[in-house]
Amino acid sequence: MTKINAYIKGTGSYVPPKILKNDFFEAVGSSDEWIFKNLGIRERRIAVGEVTSDLAYKAGLRALEGTDVKPEDLNLIIVATSTPDRQAPSTACFVQEKMGAFQAVAFDISAVCSGGLYGITIACQFVQTGLYKNVLVIGADTFSTITDWERKDSVFFGDGAGAILISATTEDKGFMDFKLHADGRGKMHFNIPAGGSEIPASEETLKNRQHYFQMNGKEVYETATKVLPEVITEILEANQLTSDNVDWVIPHQPSIRILQETARKVNIPFEKVMTNMDKYANTSGGTIPIVLDETYRSGKIQPGNLLLFAAVGSGWTWGTALYKV
Repeated sequence: MTKINAYIKGTGSYVPPKILKNDFFEAVGSSDEWIFKNLGIRERRIAVGEVTSDLAYKAGLRALEGTDVKPEDLNLIIVATSTPDRQAPSTACFVQEKMGAFQAVAFDISAVCSGGLYGITIACQFVQTGLYKNVLVIGADTFSTITDWERKDSVFFGDGAGAILISATTEDKGFMDFKLHADGRGKMHFNIPAGGSEIPASEETLKNRQHYFQMNGKEVYETATKVLPEVITEILEANQLTSDNVDWVIPHQPSIRILQETARKVNIPFEKVMTNMDKYANTSGGTIPIVLDETYRSGKIQPGNLLLFAAVGSGWTWGTALYKV
C-alpha cells in the first residue's frame, strides 16, 4: 500500500496595517531599549476595524495563491485562536463563510501560543489516514483585544494570522514526526480569569479588569527554557538525528531571550532560528504559520532541507515537529 505523506503545499500570512512602536509603552514604565534587548521587539501590528476571522481568511486565501487548490477544494479548516470572534460559533465557521469554502468541515482549537503547531498535528492525521486531501490550518489572534494597556506586560503581543495548506502526497517529503505535551498544573501562569463558565462576565469582572490576560513572566521564561530544549532533544533522538541535521528552526516567538537560550541548550546556531518578533511581537497562534510563510518567501528553504518546528504556550502546552522539504 502506498504511503500517504502530509506536506506543505502553500503558505500565507496577513498582519493589519497599523503599527505600534515601543515608545508607546513609556506611559506604562517601559522603554524601547528594554523591550528590544529583552524581548527582541521593535513594533507590533494592531487590528483596527478587523476581527480575528478577517485576519484569518485573508491569510488563508494567500496560502492558496500559487497552488491548484481553490476554496471549494478544501476538506477541513482548522483555526487556532485564543481570541475568537465570538464564543459561538467557531471562528473557523466565520472563515469558511468568508472564503466560500462551504463543503469544508470547520472548527477551532485552543492551545494559545502552541495552537499553530497543535493544529498542524491534527491536520496531518486527517491527511495521512487518507480521510482528507486538503486541510487549511490557520493560526490567528488579535491579542490587542485582551491586553490591559495600563500594564507593563502589554508590550508582549501583536495581532496577525498565518495559514498553511497541508495536502496529500506520495512523494518522499512532508511531516516526519510530532511530539506534543501539556501540563495543566501551570494553567494559572498565563490566563484570562473571566468570561468563561467559571467566572462569567459581570459588571464586577469588567470593573476588576479580569477579561485581560494575566501573565507571570518569570514562570513563562523558566518553563519555556526548560521544556523546549527537552522536547527538541526528544524528537531528534527519536528520529536518530542531531542538531547538525537541522537546517532551519521555525519557532513560536515568545521572546528573543527564550529562543537564544533554547538554541544554546540544544546546540543549534542561532542564525538557523527564524524570527520576526522585531516586526510583529508575539502573535500567539499565528506565529509559526507567519514565520514559516516569511521564511518560504525569502527563498531560504530549499528541497531536502530539514525543518524543526517548536512552540510553548499557556496551559502549559508545548511541542515540536520535524518536516522534510
